[in-house]
Amino acid sequence: MSKQAFLARLRKELSGLPKDDIEERLAFYEEMIDDRTEEGLSEEEAVSAAGAIDEIVAQTVADISLPKIARERLLPKRQLKAWEIVLLALGSPIWLSLGIAAAAVILALYVSLWAVIVSLWAVFGALAACVLVSVPACVISIAGGSAASGFAVLAAGIVCMGLSIFMFFGCKAITKAIFMQTKRIAIGIKKCFIKKKEA
Repeated sequence: MSKQAFLARLRKELSGLPKDDIEERLAFYEEMIDDRTEEGLSEEEAVSAAGAIDEIVAQTVADISLPKIARERLLPKRQLKAWEIVLLALGSPIWLSLGIAAAAVILALYVSLWAVIVSLWAVFGALAACVLVSVPACVISIAGGSAASGFAVLAAGIVCMGLSIFMFFGCKAITKAIFMQTKRIAIGIKKCFIKKKEA
């Protein structure tokens, strides 16, 4: 693929994003291709070394903040007419309250999800604390003449140690999965704004 065809396809795939970000990304890849051709690569080799267009688009969408994409999509490109302003003002009790309710529901779901993660990590912390407390409690019980209860406390500490190990790896995996899913959701929301713009 030639440099011009690559840049034209990249521009088409990036349409819907803020114009300054599109121009910045195009300038970056144009300069990258030019640098590689100066180093002795052919134009086709330099273009293929730049990477797949789908990956470039995905990375670009991930790099741009959601408010910036939404602002590009939602701000009118022309001056609003008087009747449009009146309709917006008259409809604001409905669309504004629905927007606030939707934002509150999304925020509540997000906070609830992270509250579950924090709770799981708190359980891990409690199990780890039980392990640390069980050894001194065992020694105190044995020194006090109650060997059976001391060994029972030590056994409970060993059980807590095993559970805390499982809990650590489980919490780590769930936290990582939630981070990745949050990132995917944010990219999906950004793509929805871009698709609406292109339609």
